[in-house]
Amino acid sequence: MNIYQDHAYKHSIGWSTWHFQWVTKYRYKVFADSKLQKLCEIFLLEAARRYNFRIDELEVAPDHIHAIVELRLSMGPARAIGLMKGYASRMLFKTEEKKLKCFYWRESGNRQLWGDGKFIASVGHITLEKAKEYVANHETHHAKVFAVLLGNPRHLWLGRTSITYGRSPTYKKRR
Repeated sequence: MNIYQDHAYKHSIGWSTWHFQWVTKYRYKVFADSKLQKLCEIFLLEAARRYNFRIDELEVAPDHIHAIVELRLSMGPARAIGLMKGYASRMLFKTEEKKLKCFYWRESGNRQLWGDGKFIASVGHITLEKAKEYVANHETHHAKVFAVLLGNPRHLWLGRTSITYGRSPTYKKRR
């Protein structure tokens, strides 16, 4: 089984795995209440389901959130974290307004559950050293890829039936 097959999309192949962390506004320990903590987990998982990405790991601490998230290649990490924060905040204020009002007393529409900042770091399936080694030895890698192509003329990442690199035999240069 090829490891790339699980991460193939319509026009792309790859991983987009991220470590997210963000805090509550003023670092209030809002999620010391176990019911609010559980609701926050549910709403974050629901946001992932709604917006078509996956949360691999999730921890809701009393004053911050940690999440390991796999995104579609077409979605950026800042957008994903914004969707998660927005959906969870909106739903928590709708369902548990009385409990949250002791922390965030402003009128509806001006309340903020989360602080403005965020931490985003990429998480890869290979280490930085492996990536550097790949870049340094890319010619060797491409020779191996070409050898694979001879056995499989329609390889997963080519998207075409030709096994030749560059121009097709029928290509004519325009003048």
